[in-house]
Amino acid sequence: MTVTIHHALPGRIRIHYNLHEISPRQAILAQSLIAVQEGITDISVNTNIGSYLILFDLSVISQAEIENLFKALGPKYLEDEKLLEAVAQIPITESIMSIFVSTMINHFAKKLLPIPLRRFMLFMNIIPRLGSAFGMCFRHGKIFSTQMLDATALTTAAFTGNTNTASSISMLLTLGEEIEEVTKRVSYGNLAHKLLISDEPVHILEDGEEKTIPAEALKKDDLVIVREGSMIPCDGTVENGEGMVNQASITGESLPVEKKAGSGVFAGTILSEGELVIRTRSTGRDTKVQNIIQMIDNSQNLKANVQRRSENLAEKIVPLNFALAGLTWLFTRNLTKTMSTLMVDYSCAMKLAAPIAVLSAMKEAAGRGISVKGGKYLEEAAEATTIIFDKTGTLTYANPKVEKIYAMKDFGEDFVLQTAACLEEHFPHPLGRAVVAHAEEKGLFHPENHTKVEYIVAHGIASTLNDKKVRIGSAHFIFDDEKISFDDKVTQIQQESAKSGQSLLYLSYDGELAGVLAVGDPMRPEAREVIENLKKTGILRCVMITGDTEGAAKKIAESAGLDGYYSQALPEDKVRLIEKEKKAGKVIMLGDGINDAPALSAADVGIAIEGSSSIASDTADIVLTEGGLNNVATTRMLAQGLIQKINQNNAFIIEVNSALLLLGVFGLISPQLAAILHNSVTVGISVKAMENILD
Repeated sequence: MTVTIHHALPGRIRIHYNLHEISPRQAILAQSLIAVQEGITDISVNTNIGSYLILFDLSVISQAEIENLFKALGPKYLEDEKLLEAVAQIPITESIMSIFVSTMINHFAKKLLPIPLRRFMLFMNIIPRLGSAFGMCFRHGKIFSTQMLDATALTTAAFTGNTNTASSISMLLTLGEEIEEVTKRVSYGNLAHKLLISDEPVHILEDGEEKTIPAEALKKDDLVIVREGSMIPCDGTVENGEGMVNQASITGESLPVEKKAGSGVFAGTILSEGELVIRTRSTGRDTKVQNIIQMIDNSQNLKANVQRRSENLAEKIVPLNFALAGLTWLFTRNLTKTMSTLMVDYSCAMKLAAPIAVLSAMKEAAGRGISVKGGKYLEEAAEATTIIFDKTGTLTYANPKVEKIYAMKDFGEDFVLQTAACLEEHFPHPLGRAVVAHAEEKGLFHPENHTKVEYIVAHGIASTLNDKKVRIGSAHFIFDDEKISFDDKVTQIQQESAKSGQSLLYLSYDGELAGVLAVGDPMRPEAREVIENLKKTGILRCVMITGDTEGAAKKIAESAGLDGYYSQALPEDKVRLIEKEKKAGKVIMLGDGINDAPALSAADVGIAIEGSSSIASDTADIVLTEGGLNNVATTRMLAQGLIQKINQNNAFIIEVNSALLLLGVFGLISPQLAAILHNSVTVGISVKAMENILD
């Protein structure tokens, strides 16, 4: 393999190879073979320009050794059928220029054919267009369709003896359609790629040793090690290990599924628990990530109203094209001018630009950690006037912390915390985890000197420590069930905690109240700023609904700068309150838990925050996979930018195509030039629709 060093820095080198010497698939194979070498930390390949970018550890491998590794890759490796078969097929790159060139070559090559044959081929091109036009007429009742517009212009030119004009029109129509189709496929492909791509390196087993390679270098039959919390990067079969896999995104199952040797797994699913070694069956674009295709298809079924309005407007304008063509013929009797008016319509650009803009926005959202299930929800997020937040896990982290320790009598704070942690570590409920974590932060160790601990549901924990009875739990458990004497200080503590929204754990030791631990759920530090940013985008009301106490709700509402709150709300209360808020305008609901699912469904737009339960994520219309609360404001700005982009595109389409029609009516442009300019506008506006909104 012939390579040259393009530029080099310590630990980083770019190498170029001869594009005529090896195929793109062989280049990917070379990447896979180099990636597993000792000292290579990362390697990427650009098969369009013939370039590798390699990051490496200078203490392990040198620049010269890397160059020699490439040079050693001869036909023995790069032409090995088994190795090449293991590499995923490289998709053919489509480009507008290649389509333009091939279409033009085909068009001018036909001029070398005998005239009768050229006419025959022209009529063979006209027949499908007439069939499509009459099909729209009979199946959908659309007499005045864009298909009929194109077929009329082409047929008129052909049957009036203007075969050269008809041939040019046919070529331009075909070129425009192919370019539109490629533009749409590219926008679909970009979205799918954005949802598939992962920056996580892949760990593989090779000759009994674990090695790290880039995800793109993974190939068929590689043994991939996947650990708890990681995304599975390939379709494959479990070789060994056991684990629980969350595959809701693929199969819709809400609970993780057990996987062991022999089980099949899918790319894009998450290993919730355990560790698996997977033999790769297919990677990258070859994987069966059906949820991506399904999501893209659903996005077309869940069109934004602004997109539907664009398409309806385009359909309504078509009859005006025919009317203008009729009037042009009536007053000028000029066939050229008449055909020029038939070659320009508004429908193509509007029908293409709007859905591409939506898909592009969904792709941009995915790149920011925002999964949108349809363009409809972006539009409604843009138009909403009220946003409702759940508290626990949404405005707060749902990660309680010990905020204060009240020690009683002769007991010290450290003793209270150490003893509480000694019991709570056995039953990891949220409050217990907060106690144990706080003891660790303070460096308090709690040796196992107690007897067997007993968990009493909805009450607390009972055990014996140093032959003394120890209890920790609710006020009811300590004072009513265990008959511990009520200290006067407790009333004041309870009043303070009610105001601040804290939960209390009571600890008794040898029949006496030893202490009280106040546990709170702190607000996310970015919450107030996010709410301020949302109001800048036009949100009129920011409200919180929570099942928590009045004190806890009030504390968070005031800290976050909310316009109101509802406390102690059950799931059915949340739905009722959302319906009430919807009377004043569209409502966004933001939540994370199982109990939020009905409310997420009831809102105009349900948004599940990062770390949500699978039920909340499945119910929500938009899922924030990363970025936390900050991405709520990002979603809103992206949605508003999308609506603005579609409206601006529509205005531009109407202005430019109207100008082309006027030029055609006055005979200032020929039908061929009208078709060229019209198609150029369509392609140009489609490319513009693919641009990012927030960058």
